[in-house]
Amino acid sequence: MTTMREERAVAGDARQGRQAQRQREITEAVMAAGAVRIEDLATRFDISVMTVHRDLDELEGRGLLRKSRGVATALSSALVESSDVYRASRQLAEKEAIAHAALDFIETGQAIMLDDSTTTLHLLPHLAPKKPLTVITNTLTIMEELRSANGITMLGLGGQYYNWCSAYMGRITTTTIGSLRADLLVMSMSAISDDVAFHQTQETVDVKRAMFESSHRRILLADHTKFERRALHAMLPLAQFDAVIVDTGTDPVHIDRLRDKGVNVVVARRTSRP
Repeated sequence: MTTMREERAVAGDARQGRQAQRQREITEAVMAAGAVRIEDLATRFDISVMTVHRDLDELEGRGLLRKSRGVATALSSALVESSDVYRASRQLAEKEAIAHAALDFIETGQAIMLDDSTTTLHLLPHLAPKKPLTVITNTLTIMEELRSANGITMLGLGGQYYNWCSAYMGRITTTTIGSLRADLLVMSMSAISDDVAFHQTQETVDVKRAMFESSHRRILLADHTKFERRALHAMLPLAQFDAVIVDTGTDPVHIDRLRDKGVNVVVARRTSRP
C-alpha cells in the first residue's frame, strides 16, 4: 500500500518535472525572440506573473537569462549553450538511441563514471538490468535520480557547485576523481572539431579529463550536431576513446573518416528496447 509520504514524494517529483520543463520552454522562447515581456510569458504558459518571476529568478541565477524592467532577455554566451536547461531539450530521440547503444558496454557489477552531459541522463532509466552497479558522478541531477535506486551504490563527487550545469567541479572534484578507478566512463562533449572533443569551459574539460584518466574503458556519446559545433577548449582526440557512439543522422563522411583512423564508431539505431 502506498503511504502518504510516498504519495507526497511522487507529487513533488511530478511538480519539479513540470517546473523544469516549463523553465526549458521559457528559456527556448526567450532565446528565440531575444527579449520577451514577463506578462507575455505568463499568458503564453498560462501561469501567474509571480510564477514567471520565480522561474526567471532561478534562470537568471543560472546565468541563462536576464530579468529587467518587466522583460526577460537572452544572454548570448557559451554558458547558455553549456547549461543543462538548454541541452536537456535537444536531440531527445538521438540521445535515447545513443544511450541504448551505450548499455551494451555496461556490465553487471561494474563501477561506472557518468559526466554532466544530458545524453548520459538517458541511461538512468535503463540501468536496472545491469545491477548491481556503482555509479560515480559529479552531477547533482544524476545523484537525485538514483538516490533511492535499489542495487546501485552512488558515489557523489563534491567540490564547487556550478548551478548552470547542475554539477560539481574544481580542484576538490578532480582530486577526488584521481583517487578512484572506474571500470567504465560514459561521457559526452559539446563539440567535435578536427576529430578532437571540445567544450566551452575549461573547468568542465578538467573534470572530464580527470574522469578519462581514472577509467579503464572510455565511451564517448556524440549525436550528429556535435560535428556541426565549435567550442574553445580541447580535451582529447576521438581516437583515444574505446568507442564513439553516434546516431544515424551523422554524416557518413565523418563516420568513414574516423573508422579510417582506427576509431571504433558505433552507429546507434532507434530501438524499442524496454
